[in-house]
Amino acid sequence: MNAPQPFIRLAPITSGLIQRNPRILLGGNHQPTLLRYLDGWPKRWAGPRTFLIQFVREEQSLARFADDSFDFAVLPAPPAHGLEASIAELVRVARQGLIVRR
Repeated sequence: MNAPQPFIRLAPITSGLIQRNPRILLGGNHQPTLLRYLDGWPKRWAGPRTFLIQFVREEQSLARFADDSFDFAVLPAPPAHGLEASIAELVRVARQGLIVRR
């Protein structure tokens, strides 16, 4: 029996971003490092933007968030045994996402 393949969206990080103040989810315990991933993102926008940032702890589930709640998410890499579920949740809640090594 074949396991279902997770849905993965491959698109430029700025595609589909139409909000003036994009919602961003940052997960993990080292928030200054996570904020650095947003430095200069994206450079192609005309005019100023204010990021609406929400933080979650590393062990918190993303199940409480609705589909496409965020324009962008930065999350730490999950352990191998939870990788598939974490990617599925990331794709569900964020239009664009980034999983970073700790």
